[in-house]
Parts: sequence; structure tokens; C-alpha cells
Amino acid sequence: MKRLSMSVVFAVIAPLSVLAAQEPRQRDTTEAGRLRGQIEQRFRQRVQEQLQLTPDQATKLQASQERFGIRRRELGRQQMERRRALEGQMQPGVAANADSVRKLMDAIHGGRAELLKIDQDEDRELAGYLTPVQRARLGLMRERLHRRVNEMREQRRGRMGPGAPGERRRPRGPGRRPI
Repeated sequence: MKRLSMSVVFAVIAPLSVLAAQEPRQRDTTEAGRLRGQIEQRFRQRVQEQLQLTPDQATKLQASQERFGIRRRELGRQQMERRRALEGQMQPGVAANADSVRKLMDAIHGGRAELLKIDQDEDRELAGYLTPVQRARLGLMRERLHRRVNEMREQRRGRMGPGAPGERRRPRGPGRRPI
């Protein structure tokens, strides 16, 4: 938020605007969590039907998906933070700190390797209770789901446009151009 130093009025308005800005974000986060839960539930049902899982397989798969999903989400959050920090270093007209850029690039590459390890660990665990055909079908179903989710995100971003509610704006600073 811009610095507020013009008058006492801004000192009163600022806290109110911060609260107002946080409320939609909290609703968006709550809504996103609710929608993610619904999508995951529907996906589990479709997987169970299409892969013809036994109740034991379904229980084990759900536990695996929850455990590895937590790791993937945390890694995704870390990778997003790293990319934002890298974008911050790469501002036009501002000299980037070569050491910081190198460390961020190394961390991003390390994150990719970590994601591959998570995938391998999960596949190894799934191999303990799913057949190769079931694992392959599950992989294809996940790919289709991720593709569809990404399409929906892109559609939402296009519909909303820059500065719309829910659209994240990068902070402007010296040398920053408007988005």
C-alpha cells in the first residue's frame, strides 16, 4: 500500500482500507479451499470408479494423495516465492544482485528436482497397491485434471484483468513499470 503521510484523514482511512482489502482475500482463500476440497472429492470418486479400486486400494490411495499433496503444495508455495524474488531482482533499469540471482536460480532448480523426487516416491508407494495399468490411468487422469485447472485459471485471469478483485498486483517501486 502507498505510504500515507498527507494528513490525519489518511491515518484513519488506511486501517479501514487494509481491513477491507483483507476480507476479500480471506473469502477467496476460504472459497479456494472449499472448491479444492470439492474437486478432490469428485476426483477421488472418479478415480475409484474408473480404476475399479477395492475399498482397501481407495483408502491407501487417499492417504498417499493427502501426504504427497501436502508436500507438493508446500513446494509449490516455496517455488512461487522464489520466482517472485527472482522477478524482483530482474527489474528493468535496476542492476540485479548476481549472487542473489544465482542463489534463487539454484533454489528453483533444486525445487524442480525435489518435485521429481516427490513424484518418484509417490509412484513407488502407489506401486505397492495399484497395478501398473491403474497407476498409468491415474497419471493420465491427473494430467487431464491439471490441464483443466490451468485452463480455468487462465480464463479467470483473462476475464478479471489487471487490478480486478482477486488479481494479485506486484508492488511498484523504483524502476517498476505498471503491469
